[in-house]
Amino acid sequence: MRPGHALVLFSGGQDSTTCLAWALENFAHVETIGFDYGQRHHIELEARQTVLSALRAQFPQWHERLGDDHMLDLAVLGHISDTALTSNTEIQMTAAGLPNTFVPGRNLLFFQLAAAVGYRRGLHTLVGGMCETDFSGYPDCRDDTLKALQVAVSLGMGQRFTFDTPLMWLDKAETWEMARSLGGQALVDVIVNDSHTCYHGVRDTLHPWGYGCGTCPACALRKSGYERWESGSASRQSDGPGQIHA
Repeated sequence: MRPGHALVLFSGGQDSTTCLAWALENFAHVETIGFDYGQRHHIELEARQTVLSALRAQFPQWHERLGDDHMLDLAVLGHISDTALTSNTEIQMTAAGLPNTFVPGRNLLFFQLAAAVGYRRGLHTLVGGMCETDFSGYPDCRDDTLKALQVAVSLGMGQRFTFDTPLMWLDKAETWEMARSLGGQALVDVIVNDSHTCYHGVRDTLHPWGYGCGTCPACALRKSGYERWESGSASRQSDGPGQIHA
């Protein structure tokens, strides 16, 4: 068990659900925080509550550790952003070499506001699902960015904060495997059936890897990772017990 209490940046998607499970395994008390910034896939905010309820109901070992959920209204972020995540525009690459789903400053603002909540509630470890292995190239998901921000936030708050990003160096297949190792098939099923990652907010088509349009960047990453993970799991099972599949 790690010292202190944790606050998880929880969107309701695959990555943040896995990070929440990781935090519940590692901290005696965990709270969650979400942000409503006028995102096009606003349905993820409904998925948050479904996932939280499922974790409380299906994982008794985590029930007492899972504390309050906080939701912040960040409509201003949507107002100042001109992106495919905050308006009904086609998802495409920009001249900067980034998909137009990049919301400038989003994760920077998320962590700063989470730290303000954590300061008030004694939650000095902030957990986020950022990754720079299988990702869309967002600069505010990079390890260097978050390490620099951790220093700035700690100095500015006058208290030491730790930013934990357990998925930073994992690909999506390894993220699926982390979920299985933390909560078994039950957690994998919660992620598939209850979490939401699709940028288009599609919830009418259930794929083996979860709900989504199947074509947006978020769905493509999730699908590819699931298929690699499933293939690797099948290979490990065929090797038989006691063998490690390379």
